[in-house]
Amino acid sequence: MKALGSLNDFPAADKSTYLNTASVALMYGDAEKAITNWQKDLAEFGTMNFDEKAEQEVFDDLHVIFARLVGAQPEDIAVASSATELLASLAWAIAPGRRSNIVSTDIVFPSTLYPWARVARYTNCEVRLLKGENSYADQEELIRLIDDDTAVVCISHVEYGSGQRYDLGRIAESAHTHNALLVVDAAQSAGAIPIDAPASKVDALVSGGYKWLCGPFGVAVMYLAPHLQMKLDPGLVGFRSHKDIWDLQADRLKYPDDASRFEFSTMAYGCAIGLTQSIRYLLRVGVENILAHNLKLADLLIQGLEEMKAEIISPGNDEERTSIVSARFPGRDSYEIAWDLGEADIVVSQRRDFVRFSPHLYNGTDDISRALEKLGQILAS
Repeated sequence: MKALGSLNDFPAADKSTYLNTASVALMYGDAEKAITNWQKDLAEFGTMNFDEKAEQEVFDDLHVIFARLVGAQPEDIAVASSATELLASLAWAIAPGRRSNIVSTDIVFPSTLYPWARVARYTNCEVRLLKGENSYADQEELIRLIDDDTAVVCISHVEYGSGQRYDLGRIAESAHTHNALLVVDAAQSAGAIPIDAPASKVDALVSGGYKWLCGPFGVAVMYLAPHLQMKLDPGLVGFRSHKDIWDLQADRLKYPDDASRFEFSTMAYGCAIGLTQSIRYLLRVGVENILAHNLKLADLLIQGLEEMKAEIISPGNDEERTSIVSARFPGRDSYEIAWDLGEADIVVSQRRDFVRFSPHLYNGTDDISRALEKLGQILAS
């Protein structure tokens, strides 16, 4: 099985056996070109081309293309420099009070929870964390933590460690039954797993651009449900926060009447232009096709790892699995295994006490075979 993405699309794919998208993806080639061209133009011409109109409209295409990716409308989308910025601004905007609680897990990626924990320390809100076992959190146990005092449930759509995937619709339904909000970090799913944010009824969904979206560092996107767009006072504000960004007066602040009220400042705008190119490409390939391709690669990985007596910690059922495959090797140090693979130009991650493999559309079966062959040699040495 060949890669879905060609070397023309991903020129770096022939430089290594790259199985580390859950950390940082290989960037789509035209995205890199768009970023470089924008930066070069700015360096040489300043505001001659990137004038005030261009800056005001710079996020418009990304609003449209990310909305298509998550089944939303352009006015539901906000852009910033990082997912953490968006989550922090959202957390301060919601600011659950002292009689409220925030529900999450202790295996979630830290920056998914940190903004909420910081707000909770300020407001004396309770933080309830479901304790995971073996990098796995039982979804039904998570739901049982939600009660009438819950203000926010904040989770990763896909856990970074094991690749476990949650049923967003199921959790949203439970959260809303108790008048709580569901806030989702989609860094490990957007671009690899089909998402329909309005249909799943999530209240906010955030993703950075540099993982499965095959874009750059320096840009992130957020879906904000329509019912929240007029209610929230963002925690981070700047000159872009005003409805007309070039009406420069410090004595007033009127937010836009949509999600873009969370766009507050200048940034490396070329990154947003590049991410637009990446998402447009992924939509042409089709996220359903990407998921099917990636899961076939994961199947081959799991089969080979099991033959080596590895302990697979990633879920195996269809509802929870993704192409993130994490494994332990009894009696062997995971850090050393990941290091030795890296020395052979097979790029994976070591997380906690396991090795994490994460193939994407630019990988094919040859990549999996090479990784398994080298891994066998390492384990035999």
